[in-house]
Amino acid sequence: MPLTYITFGQNHAHSVNGKTFDKDCVATIECNSAEEGRLIAFATFGDKWCFCYFDTEFDHANLSYFPRGLISV
Repeated sequence: MPLTYITFGQNHAHSVNGKTFDKDCVATIECNSAEEGRLIAFATFGDKWCFCYFDTEFDHANLSYFPRGLISV
């Protein structure tokens, strides 16, 4: 299933189902389309996130900027 990748700003911290999402990680959302992934991001994090990338748009080379890595929603 395709993924949507969500990054967060300095002041964006969320606790969802016992998982912490913040500037040091990238949230991954399983979804069927970019639109669905974005809707799930808004439903999960409100408007407190930074960027949204669908599946192949996310450059995994940038993971060095996110020390906590990928975390599934």
